[in-house]
Amino acid sequence: MCSLPVLAQENRRTLTDSLAYSVELQGTLSQGDHTPLWLNANRYGLSSLETENGYLRAAVERPLTFDADRKWGVGYGLDVAVAYHNTSRLIVQQAYAEGRWLKGVLTVGAKQYPLELKNQQLSTGSQTLGINARPVPQLRLALRDYYALPFTNGWVSLKGHIAYGKTTDDKWQKHFTQQQSKYTEGTLYHSKAGYVRIGNSYRFYPVSLELGLEMACQFGGSSYIPDGQGSASVIQNQGGLKGMVKALVPGGGDVVETDYKNAAGNHLGSWMFRLNFDYDRWYLGIYGEHFFEDHSAMLQTGWTGYDEGENWNRFKKRKIMLYDLKDMMLGVDLRLKEAKWLNNLLFEYIYTKYQSGAVYHDHTPSFSDQLTGLDNYYNHYLYTGWQHWGQVMGNPLYRSPLYNADGQIKMENNRFYAFHLGLAGDPSYYLHYRLLATLQRGFGTYDAPFANPQNSQHLMAEATYTFPESSALFGWSVAAAVGADWGKTYGKNSGVQLTVVKRGLVKNLIKKKR
Repeated sequence: MCSLPVLAQENRRTLTDSLAYSVELQGTLSQGDHTPLWLNANRYGLSSLETENGYLRAAVERPLTFDADRKWGVGYGLDVAVAYHNTSRLIVQQAYAEGRWLKGVLTVGAKQYPLELKNQQLSTGSQTLGINARPVPQLRLALRDYYALPFTNGWVSLKGHIAYGKTTDDKWQKHFTQQQSKYTEGTLYHSKAGYVRIGNSYRFYPVSLELGLEMACQFGGSSYIPDGQGSASVIQNQGGLKGMVKALVPGGGDVVETDYKNAAGNHLGSWMFRLNFDYDRWYLGIYGEHFFEDHSAMLQTGWTGYDEGENWNRFKKRKIMLYDLKDMMLGVDLRLKEAKWLNNLLFEYIYTKYQSGAVYHDHTPSFSDQLTGLDNYYNHYLYTGWQHWGQVMGNPLYRSPLYNADGQIKMENNRFYAFHLGLAGDPSYYLHYRLLATLQRGFGTYDAPFANPQNSQHLMAEATYTFPESSALFGWSVAAAVGADWGKTYGKNSGVQLTVVKRGLVKNLIKKKR
């Protein structure tokens, strides 16, 4: 009976319980024009192309998992960096608060979200909701973990999210373009995703299938189109409630569109799948992704059959035109659960050259057929494309605007194919390594193709050592990486990167000081 008050006291929790901290110092030195690709890419935008760069980063976080045994949970985090040779000197990387009731999670603020249906440490990344750019502050409602539908006896599970936010790179856009090329202010952000898993992990069934749809949109704000004579036309894009609705359900048209209307805002998305074979000693994942910018690539179909003359803008007899299914990412992810030196192998193939074809022609009074190609991935005629702070928000093999020497915020290489290999292992419990190797052949864009296809090669090797509990440096880890680029697309670059991290619980840090 005397132990009951002690147990009750231990079960009491406050918002500062399990508050974790981390302090991180990173420095990168390179030779060539830029930091090598894989020393810069897929780091949530906390990276730089400058040959000398680094940052000091400090974060505190109370994870939602601390309340995993409750119906409700509270989490929050603050993650700030002081950077050297970056797009900003002071970077608020993450600042968020979130609450959970049962399976539903509401998050307010900027937070780093992991890749879905991908191997985050070895993959080149997702093409829609990637990990290459800084997080966008947003209001996000999510079913974060798979929820098994009760009437399916655990065989069908769902998860997903819907979010609205606002980008934060207005000043950077003005500085980068010097207001001599297209830039935007106050751009709003929307994303949504849904995933379904078919398989029953509770019955230890080793095979499962995951299907997903990720969609996103840039809308609202103002677009500035300089005329080269010292002035610019300003386009006020549709925001507000109507803009939010059209971002959620694509429709309407941009404010400058008249006879030919597509959808208001810059819409894009991906179809995804992953087939899992999970056995005691090994795991095999076979996955794929098909990226799209509009209806023609989303459903691989287009509508034509317009009338002529006065009724040229009406359907006379609907005809369906089929597009080829060429653009895709295909991957294989093998994990050997009992191996040490080499326990994870990944291979990806990416092809983006097709983009619904090389012809775009709207129907006219004299020509009723409509051909809607030239999708121009990640680019848009009113917005600065699928980027944030100069880094693409999807897959970094679409070359980010930060590489552009002409001050234009656009993706200058979105037609390419690539082969990618990733390897990882754990020679000891405290030592982990990964290797990335990529071959890419770029063709530029349809409207500005390269005079000759450009080949590029990218390598990275990284090793991380985490000090054991018995060590005086317990809680510390050190990572060292080397990277290199060859070819015309990114130039010839080589570099080294060193990262030192200290992690722990705030309450333990306070005890030591006392």
